[in-house]
Amino acid sequence: MSGGFPIDLILFAMVAAFLVLRLRSVLGKRQGYERPPAAPGVPEARSTRIEAVTEDIAPARTDGARRVLPASSSLAGQNLSRIAAADPTFEPNAFLDGAEGAFRMVVAAFAQGDRQTLRSLLSDDTYAGFEQAVTARENAGESQRTEIRAMQELAIEGAALNDTTAEVTVRFVSDQVNITTKNQEIVAGADAVTEVIDIWSFQRDVSQKDPTWKLTATRSA
Repeated sequence: MSGGFPIDLILFAMVAAFLVLRLRSVLGKRQGYERPPAAPGVPEARSTRIEAVTEDIAPARTDGARRVLPASSSLAGQNLSRIAAADPTFEPNAFLDGAEGAFRMVVAAFAQGDRQTLRSLLSDDTYAGFEQAVTARENAGESQRTEIRAMQELAIEGAALNDTTAEVTVRFVSDQVNITTKNQEIVAGADAVTEVIDIWSFQRDVSQKDPTWKLTATRSA
């Protein structure tokens, strides 16, 4: 092996940095706007109350994922309007675009033990739980493989605005493969596609210039 610095590592770092910057812009700008799903050993963060809503179906996307928005007359729908009034850049469908991007990035980063990406997208308390799970997996000599094969549904299930803190809760329904291995032997999961339902909550202080929504709570349904 030569003494030169591996160029592929530089390229991977550049791609990762671009994805994080792109995600920050999508989550917070006018295109509007855990626990990783079914991954063994991941602690649950605090759960967030989910509003019961009458659902509106947003236009179907080309990838087939079903989108569900709360009716404007529901409590969650009214709170989305309050958030939009406090932050004119907020738009529910664009928020779901960013939320899906965050979901995919966090799931991949957890499986890979990518603490830097997790740190940029999670609140302090949520990151502490994820980091503890990653460390425990590393100490056990285990590896995680997670593949999101398809996104079936994205739904805004709850919303709130407390002073200047906005919170939006999203239900993700996805088809995944989750496998934990040790010494190339499967110790958890299976090489089969499973439907996984995750409920994640995102928060942002709408009085601040920082457009980033942080993941603050996760649970599985």
